[in-house]
This record gives sequence, structure tokens and C-alpha cells, in this order.
Amino acid sequence: MPYKVPDVLDRIERFPRVEIISRPTPVRKLDRLSARLGGPEIFIKRDDLTGLAFGGNKSRKLEFIISDMLVKKADVVITWGSLQSNWCMQTAAAARSFGLKPILMLFKPAETAATADGNVLLDVLLDADLRILESDRGKVVKSAQAMEVLDEAGREVRAQGQRPYLVPVGGSLVRGDMDKPLGAISYVAAFAELLEQTRGLGLEPDYVIHATGSGGTQAGLVVGAQALSAGCRIIGISVSDPKGPFSDDVLEIGRAADEALGLGLGIRAEDVVVFDEYLGEGYGVVDRTVAETIRLVFQTEGIVLDPVYTAKAMVGLLDLIKTGFFKPTDKILFLHTGGTPALFPNRERLFNFLVKKP
Repeated sequence: MPYKVPDVLDRIERFPRVEIISRPTPVRKLDRLSARLGGPEIFIKRDDLTGLAFGGNKSRKLEFIISDMLVKKADVVITWGSLQSNWCMQTAAAARSFGLKPILMLFKPAETAATADGNVLLDVLLDADLRILESDRGKVVKSAQAMEVLDEAGREVRAQGQRPYLVPVGGSLVRGDMDKPLGAISYVAAFAELLEQTRGLGLEPDYVIHATGSGGTQAGLVVGAQALSAGCRIIGISVSDPKGPFSDDVLEIGRAADEALGLGLGIRAEDVVVFDEYLGEGYGVVDRTVAETIRLVFQTEGIVLDPVYTAKAMVGLLDLIKTGFFKPTDKILFLHTGGTPALFPNRERLFNFLVKKP
């Protein structure tokens, strides 16, 4: 714990950002869920309430990334994600807010119809230029393949006399025109925010648990925890990739953020904790456990999780409590990263799992 919060925030302030989100997002204890589980105390940080569009962790990242676009005088942003990508929708919303045109490369499973529902409907309302490509069910498109598609779109836009900014999924890996780990830096700041909030409640979390998909959020949290907390561990519940290669991505991003901020922490492989046991049938595939977990949290706390990210993270948290991973005295903070528009394209599966008995 080599730094104090103001020291880290001073370093983050060297990176310009625009104002997009409402901060700080709330932190509160999940009293009824904690009592029902009979395990450690669980708190939640509501980054689903960041304010842009339907909220979510991507908004924090976009404060820095949109600023970088404006500094580089871009007039078009090109990015990629899954068909129902929260990142793509949030990017389009932020881009439109600052007068930039969004081009979204959306990868959909071959058997899935590209209907205007959930985030796709919001993309259409934002008048984003949607380019639909095909992928395999339950699989995430690899970054190298997607960046080739973005490069091609970038050449097309430049030929039309426009200035594109290419940014990788989630604003996580340093790729395209994003030459610093801006998404991760935003979550170093978010860790400082949540630490001040929990200390104001008279506690410090032993664990922060969240859904991890492109790695930037987890990398930023890891850097923040290493810099500011004596014992807080960051646990990522993977929603997309096996933990081996994915942990390597998080480590790469975390080390880049550490270097960019000049913290000198020396992030190690063992600092990156990822569980991939809760992937189920793959990325974006909803099963009965996910449906029942969404119901449990909504019934006990009035908080809606999404079926792709946060419900799978909660499935992981509940199982880790059940199997005795945590001590009864531990303080656990669950980071709600948003994504609720994904409920609606999955409504039939959710409905059938919850109404029809197994």
C-alpha cells in the first residue's frame, strides 16, 4: 500500500477526460441477501447508475477515451463488440453526445437474428452505422481478427476524407488509436472512489468481485488495489474466455496502466485472479442458474442484474460463498457493471426458465 488516494488521483488527473458520468456511484450493504446467504457481509457498488444511456462501467472508460478522440481531432469512432454489446452502445451514446459519428462492428452468432431489441434498438435510436458480422455461438471474437476488420473500416473512412479513431472492445487493450490504457486508468480512479466510500462506512473490502469481459475494468481495479489497499483482492468472474489467456490480457493491461501512471507497482501474474468456472455454455448464453440468480437479487434487494455479465458474476459469488472460499468475517464488495438492456433480447429464455419447472 505505497500510496494515498490523493497521490493516485493526482497522477490520474494528468490524463484529460470529459464529464460523462454521475459520481460517486452509490455503495450500500446488501442486508437481505447477506442474511439469506448466512455468509460474509456483501456490499454493492452501483456502476449501473453511471448515468450515460442505461449506465454501466463503460461510461467511466469513455470519459478518458472520448477526450483522447477530441484531442486527436477525430470525427468518427469505430469499435467492435458482440451484437448486444454494452460497450458499443455506450460508445455510440458518448460519441453522439460530443458530435462524433459512431461506426459499430457487431459480431452475431450465425443462428441469431439481428433484431432491433435491447442494445441494438438503442444503437438504431442513436443512428449508429451498424456493420453486422457473424461469429460462433457462445464464442468471443478474438481481438486480432476484430482489429483487422476495424482497420479496413478505418481505411474506408479516411478515403472519404474523415478522421477515424479506432478503439478496441471495452476500451481495454492498448490497440488501434488508443495508445494508453485509458479504460484501465478510469478503474484505478474508480477503486479510489469505492475505497473512500467504504472507509466512510467504517470498513475496507477484503474482496471486490465483478464480471470481467475485456479486461480493462479488472486491470484498473488490480492496479488501484495494489496502490491503495493493504489487503483487498480483486476477483474477476470471466463471462467470455478461459482464465489462462484472459489473465494474460488483464496482466498486460494492468502493467500498461501501472507504467502510464508511473506507480512502479510491479504487477505480478498472481495479482490477477480470474474464475472461469461460471461460463456455463459460453458468452451470452443464458441458463437456468443465471435466471434464478437474477430473480434472487431482484426479490431480495430490488436490484436488476443482466444475464450476460453481472448475473454470471453473482453466480460465481454465491458459489464461492457456498463452497467456503470466504471467511465469515470478510467484507465483499460486488461491482455492478451494468448491462441491463440485455435482459430484453433474452426475455423468452428467462421467462421459460423461471416459469417452467425443470
